[in-house]
Amino acid sequence: MSHADLQRIIEAAFEDRANVSPATHGDVRDAVEKALGLLDAGKLRVAERDPAKSGKEAWTVNQWLKKAVLLSFRLNDMTTISGGPGGSSWWDKVPSKFEGWGAAEHAAAGFRSVPNCIVRRSAYIAPGVVLMPSFVNLG
Repeated sequence: MSHADLQRIIEAAFEDRANVSPATHGDVRDAVEKALGLLDAGKLRVAERDPAKSGKEAWTVNQWLKKAVLLSFRLNDMTTISGGPGGSSWWDKVPSKFEGWGAAEHAAAGFRSVPNCIVRRSAYIAPGVVLMPSFVNLG
């Protein structure tokens, strides 16, 4: 699916968002998941800075990606997210970036995450970063 296809599907779904729910499947769910995956991998950004411009004009918001993030809240039910301090969990709609990760995935990602850093899925973390105790939101 091309970026133009993703954008078209997401824009249409956002206009009809009252009908988007956890029961929604097919192209809408696939497009949102693909967009979130591209954000997670750092291949796309919700907001991008143009180094040739300055001030507010330097920033462009990719509204369709913002809409994909918002649609994801409608597509997913609340669930327990493991990994909290002392074996606790969170109650959220967004899984951890590290869900299902083992040593191989952490090594391949190329960044370090110390205890008590929280990263939601679709947040890009560049190789070489050291995450200290923090909260990194999605998108």
